[in-house]
Order: sequence, then C-alpha cells, then structure tokens
Amino acid sequence: MKAEIIAVGTELLLGQILNSNAQYLSQELASIGIDVYFQTVVGDNVNRLSHAITVASERSDLLIFTGGLGPTQDDLTKDAVAAVLGRSLHIDRIAMDNVDRFFQGRGTPMTENNRRQALVIDGGTPLPNETGLAVGNAIAENGKFYVLLPGPPSEMKPMYEKQAKPWIMQHVLTHEEPLYSKMLKFAGIGESGLETKLLDLVENQSDPTVAPYAKESEVTIRISTKARTEREAMEKLDKLEAEIGSRLPNHLYASEDVPIEKTIVDMMTERGLTLSAAESCTGGLLMQSITSIPGSATVFLGGIVCYSNAMKEKLLNVPHELLEGDDAPGAVSAETAKVLAEQVRMIADTDFGLSITGVAGPGYSERKPVGLVYIGISRRGGDTAVYELNLKGNRDTIRLRSAKTVLYHLWKQLKAEQTR
Repeated sequence: MKAEIIAVGTELLLGQILNSNAQYLSQELASIGIDVYFQTVVGDNVNRLSHAITVASERSDLLIFTGGLGPTQDDLTKDAVAAVLGRSLHIDRIAMDNVDRFFQGRGTPMTENNRRQALVIDGGTPLPNETGLAVGNAIAENGKFYVLLPGPPSEMKPMYEKQAKPWIMQHVLTHEEPLYSKMLKFAGIGESGLETKLLDLVENQSDPTVAPYAKESEVTIRISTKARTEREAMEKLDKLEAEIGSRLPNHLYASEDVPIEKTIVDMMTERGLTLSAAESCTGGLLMQSITSIPGSATVFLGGIVCYSNAMKEKLLNVPHELLEGDDAPGAVSAETAKVLAEQVRMIADTDFGLSITGVAGPGYSERKPVGLVYIGISRRGGDTAVYELNLKGNRDTIRLRSAKTVLYHLWKQLKAEQTR
C-alpha cells in the first residue's frame, strides 16, 4: 500500500508555516502499516493542484490531502479533486447546519462564501469537523483512495484520528497486516558509530526492518514488522532488540521513545535516590531537562546556576585560589567541576550531585577554547568522577551536548550500580 501526502497552500511553499501535518500523518500511517512514498506541497493554484493529483493517482494508492478546504476562493482542494475524478460537489446538510450554528452563536451574519466549507464530493463520505467548520471527505475510486483533511493541525489531527483513520481501516486496509514497531533510544554514541556496530543488520534487513533516526545529542532506531497478531510481532521485535542490546549495552537506554532524563528519573524514583546540580555554562539547561519530566520532584531536590566566579565562591564554596590567579586551574577545569559537584550534593543533601563548567562560546574564556567543558558526578559515599569534553558546534549545540553528556554518564553509573 503506497500512500502520498499532498499539502495544499502557498504559505507552505513560501516557508511562512511549517508543514507539521506531513510529519504527523507519516508517523500515523506508518503505525498502521501504510508506507508513505511521497510528500508533495502545492500552492493555491487549481491547474498545478490538478496536475499533482493526476501524478499522485498514477503512482500511489492512498492520497491524503491537508489544507484548501476553507471558505475563500483560494481554497481549491475539493474543486480540484472533484474535477480530476469527474464528479460534482454538493452541500452536506449536517456540515451546513454546523456552519449556521457557529455564526448564530456568535451573533454575526454568515457570508455566502462560508457555504463552501460544507461542500463535499458526490459519492464520497463526509468527515465531520468537531473543532472547526470545514467538512472533510473520503472517496474510493477504481482502487484508489482520496482523503481530504483541513489544514490547521487543531482540526486536522482530531479529524484524522476520529474520522479518517477508521475509514482507512475499513476501506483501505482490507488485506494488509498491521505494522508493529519499537523505538530503541541510544545515548553516548553518534549515528555513524551506531551504524558501524549494526551495519550487517542494516544492510541485510528484510523483516523486521531497521531504520535509524538522528536528533541532536541522541539517536533512535525504529524496528518494525508486519504480523497478524501483536504477540507474533513482539516475538520478532524482542529477538532483534536483544541482539542490538547485546552489541550496545552501554548505549541502549530505553525501548520506547523517551529522553534519557525520563529513564533516569524512573530509575532513581524506583530506588529512592535524589539528585542536585550546579551549572555554569549551561545556565540551568540541565535542570530544565530534568524538571520537565513529570514526577521529577521526588528525585531532583534543587540546583544552583553559578555563572560567575563570585557565585561559585559565595554559593558553592569554591576556593578563590582555585578560580583566579596566575597558577589557578580556573573556572573551566576538572578541579572546579569536582568541587561544584561535591558541594552542591552536600548543600542539597542528595545522593548525587552533577556539575557542568566550560566555554560555550562564541569566544575564548580564560584563554581556553570554545567547546572545552568539564562535567562532574559526585556520589554520596563514593568517588567523584570528572570528564573532559571537547565539543564542536555553536553555543546552543555545545550547551545541549554538555547537558546530555552528563545525563549519559549518570545513567551509566546508575546502570552499573543496578547490576552489582
């Protein structure tokens, strides 16, 4: 089953808005076993749109449209699809009643062009719009399927989930096996390094399939298979996950699409452990990532952003001679990272204390290069580990990679303690 997503709107071509609808629909269709082969963006021009529909109908089985269902003259999706299919348009009574109620509720007269939002294609199935006015449409024609959805995501997503998806399951997926997937999350390794470890699995894949995805400071692999039942699918996926995990035991931190901070919060909550942090160059980014996780309050007790040397001295008792002087290691040093991690742990009385200090840029600091960062992890009753990082990228990238790296090393330490 080949699908194509056609996004309609000149504003998309001009870059005025992001085509987030295509990303959402691609993920949703993949989850039910439909492969999206093409994504097309067309402006508000009936001739170009009609041509795009004709081309898509020749190469794809399912065409999903977003946008162009509104009341104005440049909302042309229904007109173009109807013309290509040789069908007429008519007013759907239920959709028209919805439009009438909307304007009556506002106490304003309805302009005639709003009737266009209630138009549907002859022989198709109207898709009610629960959050807006423009009705959608689903049509089957000579083994091809056409689904028309509104452009605003707040209208498109509910209509897809409640109206279009059930129609697709009933009319399109009559002989298709559903697709089952697992998302495997990795930290402390880049996309190229991960591929090297799994090259034979990627090159020789058939079923299950292996698809890597890279985001800043994290890598994800989606493993997928089609099967008659979930149990049958999970047997295959679990076997492949075990093989991947055996090759990358120090990097695979989750078998679901969650950030590493979520895994850390879960591990520490389960074991009753607590955490605090002292941040310099990251300015609270590490603490923000941890506290963005629901339930993190039981784990993260607090932290200090000690951006200046004065704050490092006053709030975290870093010795002045460590920070300043001709022979001082300086704020950006392993010695300072160690003291910061230990002091914040003792002040907050937590099981772990984390620290980050470095040069995020754009210029040198203490005559030290951009990207030089030190991170520390202090453990109650244990030693303090300090790591030197030499990171590349702009200021935002260095700050993000610093925060993610200290989380990675904390996860590794928690995992090692768990297996003792």
